[in-house]
Amino acid sequence: MSTKETGLQTNQGDKEQREVLTKRVSEDISVYRNAEHPVDPLFIERWSSRSFADKPVSSETLYTVLEAARWAPSSSNLQPWRFVLAQTEEEHNLFQQFILPGNRLWTDKAPVLILIASDKRRDESGEINSAHKFDAGTAWGYLSIQANLLGLSTRAIGGFNRVKASEVLGLPEYIEPHAVVALGYKGTIDQLDEKFHDKEKPTGRRTLDESILEIRKQ
Repeated sequence: MSTKETGLQTNQGDKEQREVLTKRVSEDISVYRNAEHPVDPLFIERWSSRSFADKPVSSETLYTVLEAARWAPSSSNLQPWRFVLAQTEEEHNLFQQFILPGNRLWTDKAPVLILIASDKRRDESGEINSAHKFDAGTAWGYLSIQANLLGLSTRAIGGFNRVKASEVLGLPEYIEPHAVVALGYKGTIDQLDEKFHDKEKPTGRRTLDESILEIRKQ
């Protein structure tokens, strides 16, 4: 078989795979999002809702989500990610002290809040792990996908006072907070403050070509 024939077969296979995957993306999501290349629909259908239903998340479900994050890859397998959980009313009250007021309009309704942080140290000598932020972000990605597979919504926010978060939660200096993740079952739009109604929909993405940088020779 010639290279040309093989290429034609590959292109046809890609086209068929893309069509199959596209059909699996729900209609309400495909209004806003369409993949340029074949990808599992779970990546397209996960989006960051602000509306949460008045439904508790069991500890078993929460720990399944965190278990997925535990298996994220990390530099030298240092696993720098750390999580602080708010499930009880008392714990939520602590988080409310450092989340900015505008975000509390919807985070207060989320049954679970997770502070994602990372240990900056490479070892106990204090040497800095240059990949700690990158790896913590990877763990968040794993967490968000597992949550979506379980029918949960997640939204990560940076709108909180990091210094105050460290003080309120008693975090040591070498633990750096990055984001607060709201976790729960997706609610309806009427459960959300009117300020966010227009934003309560999946967001699109720039084209893949726009994210790929060309190598520029010096």
